[in-house]
Amino acid sequence: MSTEVLERPELKDADTGPEMFHYVRKEKIAESAVMGTYVVALCGETFPVTKAAKPGSPVCPKCKEIYDSWGE
Repeated sequence: MSTEVLERPELKDADTGPEMFHYVRKEKIAESAVMGTYVVALCGETFPVTKAAKPGSPVCPKCKEIYDSWGE
């Protein structure tokens, strides 16, 4: 399964740190961005795609753990 890191705009207080990005099935990204449909991240979070992650952006620890366990 191909995945890509996408941002889920989590609303956080200024004290809690930066926005988190989630791993999502690559084939669902364009559909969500164009149609506004929701995607499901590896960790189970659901959200519409609003923007892509930039290199070095913080990644959801649950998504990263799941992705790393695949050994790809």
